[in-house]
Amino acid sequence: MRLTAVDAKAEWLGLQPGMALASARARVPALKVMAANAPADSKLLARLADWCDGYSPFVAMDAPRGLFLDVTGSTHLFGGEQAMLQTLKKDLRRQGFEVQAALAGTAMAARALARYRDEAVVPVGGDHEALSGLPVEALALDASVTHAFRRAGLKTVGKVASRSRAELTARFGAAMVARLDTALGYAETPISPRLTLPPYRVERRFPEPVSTEAVMLACLKQLAGYLAKSLEERGEGARMLEAVFFRADGAIRRIAVETGSPTRDPALLERLFREKLDALIDPLDPGFGFDLIRLEALRSEACRDDAAQLGDKAADEKQIHHLIDRLAARFGSARVLAFRAQDTHIPERAFAAVPAQYAESAKHAWKALRRSAEAPRRPLRQMVPEPVSILSDNRFRWRNVVHRISRMEGPERIAMEWWRAPGPARDYFRVEDDEGRRYWLYKEEGERWFMHGVFA
Repeated sequence: MRLTAVDAKAEWLGLQPGMALASARARVPALKVMAANAPADSKLLARLADWCDGYSPFVAMDAPRGLFLDVTGSTHLFGGEQAMLQTLKKDLRRQGFEVQAALAGTAMAARALARYRDEAVVPVGGDHEALSGLPVEALALDASVTHAFRRAGLKTVGKVASRSRAELTARFGAAMVARLDTALGYAETPISPRLTLPPYRVERRFPEPVSTEAVMLACLKQLAGYLAKSLEERGEGARMLEAVFFRADGAIRRIAVETGSPTRDPALLERLFREKLDALIDPLDPGFGFDLIRLEALRSEACRDDAAQLGDKAADEKQIHHLIDRLAARFGSARVLAFRAQDTHIPERAFAAVPAQYAESAKHAWKALRRSAEAPRRPLRQMVPEPVSILSDNRFRWRNVVHRISRMEGPERIAMEWWRAPGPARDYFRVEDDEGRRYWLYKEEGERWFMHGVFA
């Protein structure tokens, strides 16, 4: 067994990650150890990566205990590179973490400096000079390669870099040379962010954490206004939005809402988030307050200008969409359903209940049947088929009530779709009893009868 991590006191006593546990106990007999939990460590690192999203949208994992942040274009928000580095470290220490960090032109250089020259900030083009004095271990090469370097007297990165590339390639391979060139800034290897950056994103930082819902909603409305301007420039509207709340203690909460049609109305978006917050089973706990609130449009579509949507019909449809959005925000989109026609002649499959936000607009829904003297061919009310007993003298029993048939039209044969599992064909009849009530019955093979609907 080996040590995977040590605290500051253990490091001061000469213990290092990778050391055999037996050797560590021989050096420090009173050593206290805990079993490593790699899944928990990975989960914690992912949570920290989410939190670092407040500093840069481009965060990549450097497992098992590191993170890469591409802060290009973000440092001015914190007062410069050095100020950003200090703020990041202070915030992490406040959460109870021991942290080392550095800022350089490449990810490999920043990692090496973070481990061997904490808080280093390297100007553009200065990676070579900054790394030259670091031990060769800073390159994070295989132990055998590092040991070979030391045996050859190449104990620093600068000494390794002074050798010709041909000599290094012949001795240690092209992969090692590529890593060296990447660290020194001669080759660029971009990081791979763990999250995709949404096309529309706005945020607001607070000098002091905020905790009241009124302030949070006012901030969301303001951010929605900024987002609306960006959407309007591209002629788009948001279909799915996410509000991200960064708490002062490092916790993050994400709240998402969806819309049935593209929109960029700040008041509507603020109202949807208010409905969502009111309906949360797990309330939004501000703790010591939120110091950053972000609003993102995760999905957007082309959106017509509201001024172009003239007429009462367009206005009514818009109001219906807004109602659906508010209900979905409060109860969840899976609980707000709309019926849509399906392309099949099987009666019970002729419609489907789908989330109203994802359904087609009302103009594509079924049109109301015009009144006519001709009796409708399908019942107004369709039900799950119920067994019917056929009696003598043109009578049938349904739900323990006997009905006498005065008129009957049929049969209309409906067979099962050939591409589905085989099933019996049905012969449908439109039946009227002596009291004028009309029913829709069908007969299957074997003389079994069922009630499938009732006409108006």
